[in-house]
Amino acid sequence: MQEFLVALFLLSVPVSVSALAHSGTDQDEKACAPDVQRFCRKLMDRGDFTILACLKENRPKLSAACRYVLVSHGQ
Repeated sequence: MQEFLVALFLLSVPVSVSALAHSGTDQDEKACAPDVQRFCRKLMDRGDFTILACLKENRPKLSAACRYVLVSHGQ
């Protein structure tokens, strides 16, 4: 679960110098938790960027709420 929270942190920031200044919200976590469990569960031990890549790869199948989180954070 810790890796999932870190992945959401990464989702919450654009890849830039300011990446360390932001964090995901509880709402972001709630929006994407079911999608991470559904599509990326087997990858959770492979690191945060892998989870992010998995979510992006599965974007058409994600819930509208999780897609919004990705888009709103520049992903």
